[in-house]
Amino acid sequence: MTQRPTPAPDRSEAGRYEIRLKGHLDAHWTAWFDVSTVTSENDGTTVISGFVADQAALHGLLQRVRDLGLQLVSVIRVDGSPPDTTTRSQTS
Repeated sequence: MTQRPTPAPDRSEAGRYEIRLKGHLDAHWTAWFDVSTVTSENDGTTVISGFVADQAALHGLLQRVRDLGLQLVSVIRVDGSPPDTTTRSQTS
């Protein structure tokens, strides 16, 4: 019988993530994915990036990717710190 590792209670899964997809999505998907940016790369991929509050939110993002039928290339946790809302600026 295989034992599953138990997560440490103080381990936070919140952080900034980059989800790379095959193909290009327009920037208007930023609001639908509820992330900071959706960027089309020159290599034919799209990078969805932003702060994710916890594992449930990350799984929600991945479910949206699946529901659209998009091909997932990678999921990378970039940083564990929350965004600084005091210096946040809006871009058009």
